[in-house]
Amino acid sequence: MSKRKKKRGGGRSPYEGYETEVWGSSPIQIAAIEKEYRSMEEESFQMGAEDREQNRRKMDYHEFALDFAALPLPRGIITEIARANYATYLDAYKGKAFKAGTVGGVAEKTAFGYVYNYFKDHSKEDLMAEAKASGMDEKAAKKYAEENATVTKRRCEMERLALGCTGVRRTTGQHPGGMIVLPRHEEIYSFTPIQHPANDVTSDIITSHFEYHSIDHNLLKLDILGHDDPTMIRRLEDLTGLDATKIRLDDKDVMELFHSTKSLGITPEDINGIPLGSLGVPEFGTDFAMQMLIDAKPTCFSDLVRIAGLAHGTDVWLGNAQELIKSGKCTISTAICCRDDIMVYLIHMGLDAGLAFNIMEKVRKGIVAKGKCDKWDDWKAEMAAHGVPDWYVWSCQKIKYMFPKAHAAAYVMMAWRIAWFKVNYPLEYYTAFFSIRADDFSYEMMCFGKERVLFHINEISKVDKNKRSAKDEGKLKDLKIVLEMYARGYDFVPIDIYKAKADRFQIIDGKIMPSFASIEGMGEKAAQQLYDAAQKGPFLSKEEINERAKIGKGTIEKMSELGILDGMPETNQLSLFDFM
Repeated sequence: MSKRKKKRGGGRSPYEGYETEVWGSSPIQIAAIEKEYRSMEEESFQMGAEDREQNRRKMDYHEFALDFAALPLPRGIITEIARANYATYLDAYKGKAFKAGTVGGVAEKTAFGYVYNYFKDHSKEDLMAEAKASGMDEKAAKKYAEENATVTKRRCEMERLALGCTGVRRTTGQHPGGMIVLPRHEEIYSFTPIQHPANDVTSDIITSHFEYHSIDHNLLKLDILGHDDPTMIRRLEDLTGLDATKIRLDDKDVMELFHSTKSLGITPEDINGIPLGSLGVPEFGTDFAMQMLIDAKPTCFSDLVRIAGLAHGTDVWLGNAQELIKSGKCTISTAICCRDDIMVYLIHMGLDAGLAFNIMEKVRKGIVAKGKCDKWDDWKAEMAAHGVPDWYVWSCQKIKYMFPKAHAAAYVMMAWRIAWFKVNYPLEYYTAFFSIRADDFSYEMMCFGKERVLFHINEISKVDKNKRSAKDEGKLKDLKIVLEMYARGYDFVPIDIYKAKADRFQIIDGKIMPSFASIEGMGEKAAQQLYDAAQKGPFLSKEEINERAKIGKGTIEKMSELGILDGMPETNQLSLFDFM
């Protein structure tokens, strides 16, 4: 084989052929001398690549995803974060990308607790010594000290001492979506040591030892976070075979969803009085968003973009644009909704472009609202001189944060496409929604008819909104969507243990079959194990489900109660009574 010159950092791919590569093992030296490395033959390079592969252990996706399972986020978001990060993990496996490390410090309240407990423990020790000196035994002295220990230090002194503990390094972890990517010619050790996260030293994940903020100005950091909307659109495309990008953004039936329930072929009375058809549509499905739609009365796609901007801003809608629209001083088309609106409008009114930009920046960051803009009086005079109305200036002075219009437009484009499927492909829409966005879906509560759904909606609604748990709020959201589905004439089919998927709903004979994960008490891992076991052949008994799928007896009992295991014997053993 002829010799071929290699470029520095060369090889068969951008990630192979470096002097040092690390992934869960000791560094492997590829070439000690640069001159020899440059003239290395293809055969020896191939041998080096094979040797590296033997010293690494590549995780499959399911094992990798377990590191994200404990994140305090909805199940769908966790899944998307894990999938997105796995792609970059494959680069990390080749030594050029690493998880961004985080440093957990002692919080202010935790530090105060340390100080408080320190003084309380000293008080206990003094009381125990006094009790023992008076003749009490060890047990009685300890009880006496527990009941009578007090902290006599002043609170201000304890707070002063707590400041010395606040922020002290406590542990290290990993950013949920952050990945640090190295230049092709660099090694990670030029920037930071690497380690396993302190909260799971057995993990194969490698993170930067230094907190990523301290090195992200020298290295590329990717925030690989999940988003439900593109996932939802992809699922709808798969179910329908359509290209979502071909959907028109001026469909009248879709626009009607934001005014009434007419496009769904139902009335508000059919869905417990909900006035609009935007339930389950991203950005517009909450009670707050629907009230905005009712107040703002959008007439076209651009109005929806403006409403999304209002919803994501701080003090832009409530006590601001909402009052102006109600009083007739402006409409949704003329109110300040996104940060871009300010600059574009002021330029239109004749202000200098640079001044218009500066006003926009100070307003959208809340600097004007906080009274920290020294030039505001001069700017107000300039705006007045160009005919800017008083209500516009008043609105600017209220704003604490504003959303960018491009961001709002991207969200609304995705929401519009999802809404189009809701109108035109309802069965596919509900199947995708329950799979991806219904984080609190309950097979027991939602799959046994409209009457049961209404019962649970009314039960949760009886509880004061401020006293409801997050779980109840999530279930109420999903129950409303299920009620809408029933009202439109669609239904569920019972779970078939051999047909159901682990975490995906599916369409079977014109009805929707829920996933195993929709059974309360069935975690994502258990659902996957049950699905994998069911694909390998029939279960002879409930006992065999427990053995093969490794799921708990409590979950199996729940499945029996729900009728999923009807006719299946408890054990593989035969009894004479089975033949009588």
